[in-house]
Amino acid sequence: MDLPIRSLHHVTATVSDAQEDLDFYARLLGLRLVKKTVNFDNHNVYHFYYGDNRGSPSTIMTTFPYRDWGVAVGKKGAGQITVTSFAVPADSLGFWRDRLAAHWVAWREGTTLFGEASLEFEDPSGLNIRLVAAKADARQPWVAPGIEAATAIHGLHSVTLQIREPAKTLALLTDVLGFTITNEAEHATRVAISTDEPGKLLEIAAAPDAPAAVNGLGTVHHVAMAITDEDEQLRVRKELLRLDYKVTEVRDRQYFRSIYFREPGGVLYEIATVRPGFTVDEDLGRLGQDLKLPPWEEPHRSSIEQHLPRVQTP
Repeated sequence: MDLPIRSLHHVTATVSDAQEDLDFYARLLGLRLVKKTVNFDNHNVYHFYYGDNRGSPSTIMTTFPYRDWGVAVGKKGAGQITVTSFAVPADSLGFWRDRLAAHWVAWREGTTLFGEASLEFEDPSGLNIRLVAAKADARQPWVAPGIEAATAIHGLHSVTLQIREPAKTLALLTDVLGFTITNEAEHATRVAISTDEPGKLLEIAAAPDAPAAVNGLGTVHHVAMAITDEDEQLRVRKELLRLDYKVTEVRDRQYFRSIYFREPGGVLYEIATVRPGFTVDEDLGRLGQDLKLPPWEEPHRSSIEQHLPRVQTP
């Protein structure tokens, strides 16, 4: 079935402290805070969205800061995204080595599973983050203080899924969702949507003996893939149901519409529409500055603001 997945949409993680998260992703890494809202399942917890100038699909990292809510530290393992990679210009790793070191972030220099030069490090909550030197990336980066366009992050590069038995995972991606195998390495396979470009890549790492992952602080909750519109999304949902996947109803996430299901290896997938986007309730120039609530939460604004931790946004 020819399904119109366009790219990655976003990656969502469970993190610890809200201010540390903002300082890391928006100040240190230089992503734009494009939306400050709340977790629709717990309106006393923030939901931060980071990305490019307007939060374009394939550039977005989102986090739920759950510190002081009794959420245990998670365990990385099989059935989980274990590395989130961002694309940076090919000759910029020297700049990032110096910037990370200046902020006391320990980094490891090496290569990806497929040979690209990279830096790996952890965010304040323990998420595995990788900067990948990408030779071709037409996406325009958000330029933050202290970071020039020639060194700025362009968006997501890829995510690495740790899977015990990859065959069924790859079959879903290639036979149903329209991905193509573009590279293979020892115990790893890279798939892409349409072209082998940053922001369109998934990496499946075979890990037959890995312990089962446990969601919690410092782990990725899910990866979302971008689809053009709601009609196409419903077509995807119908096909997945026909194949006996357990798929949620369409859920209104205010800035996109989403469906969720687990792939055979256990990773949670989301398929999210491109529209309406992050300017639906906020001018482009003010994205991320104010606390935005969905209409059904507006009557509770005073209580919500009282219980959320105080943060300083960029």
